[in-house]
Amino acid sequence: MGISLKGEHVKRYRDIAKLLFKYGRRDLVKSAGLEEALLAEDAAAEDIEQHAAVATELADDLERMGPTFIKLGQLLSTRPDLLPQPYIDALARLQDRVEPFSAEESEGIVQAEIGVRVSKAFSEFGREPIAAASLGQVHRAALRDGRPVAVKVQRPGIREQIVQDLDALEEIADFMDRHTRAGRQYEFGRTLVELRKGLINELDYRREASNLATLSANLAEFDRIMVPTAVEDYSSSRVLTMEYVRGKKITSLSPLTRLGVDGVALAEELFRAYLKQILVDGFFHADPHPGNVFLTEDGRIALLDLGMVGRVSPALQDQLIRMLVAVSEGNGPEAAQVTIDFGEAREGFDRATFVQITSDLVGQFQGATAEQVEVGRIMLEVFRAAAETGIRLPAEMAMLGRALLALDQVGRTLDPGFDPNASIRRNVAELMQRRMMKSLSPARMFANVVEMNDFVQKLPGRANRLLDQVSEGGVTMHVRVAEEVWMMEGMQKMANRVTVGVILAALILGAAMMMRVQTRFTIFGYPGIAMIFFLMAAVLGIWLVLSILHQDVHRPAGQSPP
Repeated sequence: MGISLKGEHVKRYRDIAKLLFKYGRRDLVKSAGLEEALLAEDAAAEDIEQHAAVATELADDLERMGPTFIKLGQLLSTRPDLLPQPYIDALARLQDRVEPFSAEESEGIVQAEIGVRVSKAFSEFGREPIAAASLGQVHRAALRDGRPVAVKVQRPGIREQIVQDLDALEEIADFMDRHTRAGRQYEFGRTLVELRKGLINELDYRREASNLATLSANLAEFDRIMVPTAVEDYSSSRVLTMEYVRGKKITSLSPLTRLGVDGVALAEELFRAYLKQILVDGFFHADPHPGNVFLTEDGRIALLDLGMVGRVSPALQDQLIRMLVAVSEGNGPEAAQVTIDFGEAREGFDRATFVQITSDLVGQFQGATAEQVEVGRIMLEVFRAAAETGIRLPAEMAMLGRALLALDQVGRTLDPGFDPNASIRRNVAELMQRRMMKSLSPARMFANVVEMNDFVQKLPGRANRLLDQVSEGGVTMHVRVAEEVWMMEGMQKMANRVTVGVILAALILGAAMMMRVQTRFTIFGYPGIAMIFFLMAAVLGIWLVLSILHQDVHRPAGQSPP
């Protein structure tokens, strides 16, 4: 049974069906119930079927279908499990090339969003946009105090168009996931959920303004990298006013200009900045394609367009550090194991095949010259092998793979001999140290104290329930008579240390609360009672540690109890 062809989506159904048919997936067209959408196109489709599709044609077709499909193509460029390498390469270079909308419409949107006439807010406002994309366009302007700014204005009606396109795509993806083998294997619905989330975020320029501020603060230590700041008073969900960056796209630099910059230092600093974003901050610029990376007039790297950002959890950061170290050292089995750890093995997962494929990939990567090394490429290839052998990876991995792939291109433009392997080995020790220091932050320590408090509060109840079960015969223990004495000594030792631990926790918590009570009796300038509690806790803690070290003598293996 096919899907229901909604009237408002018929054109998009037909466009999607033609796309699947043209690029060799007629089986998906039939199984998705889209034959009706192709009735008027049979003659053309028969002709198309006889010609081999090429990757550049797919990219061109997606561009013609509009912004939703451009973003879909960019997302698919991170899915090597779905598409062959030539398509990945073509879609990774997919850029928005659309006609700008009129200056009158742009000025009208700005006025409606910021609440004042353009002439009141800006001393200058360029009528011709300096850049135009599928979601919006950018005008150069100047504030009343003379500061040059760039004003990003959202394209009229774009939200409604994207919502309609996503609804059509998601209905088809849902049907495929439920009724086709390819859908069950590749889970098209998850890809569309990720696409919707990303597009909704990109359409809210207030999020981008917040992202600019966050990234600027995170990268403040990197002198050669800058992020423009937003002007909040002149920004809204559809208008973003930000600092104007004087410079050129990395890919448009002339050979003479490149001679005048330190490409080696810039490439190293950019790679270090991304390692910090991903592995320490957990917040990274997810779209560093060459169009979003500028070389400023003062020789710095500017990161633009923060509509698309990625987030990495602390647990995933730890796994990624292991992954990068394994790849940089040519340890294929370890890289495979890390991928398995942060993924989810599905039914039928072929572990042996995945380990073999990953080892081969990492081995090739290890033997490559500096000019051939591509971190993004090897990560995407490992992800492809994972999907093909039955591992479901976190959604963040697709965005991370895309960012690293684009970063490869930018780094190679700045310094053709840049070696990411060597950079990883140089920086991994510092990254680990910074992650440890971050875990010792006051916020994290406070969280640990809260957990300790929760443990102390719940311990009596848990102990009572355990004792009740023991007294009612609910707990059965099988002990050999020869080991009864040892067991009783061990239980007594454990009970004593739990009791001391509870007292320690109580002293520390009591001291922390008493520290807020000002008294005349002080020690070293701090409230005396609180300091006494702290000192008692310190002495008790030292005694407990020494007791453990002195008394816990492990019986040699095979020795019988006394």
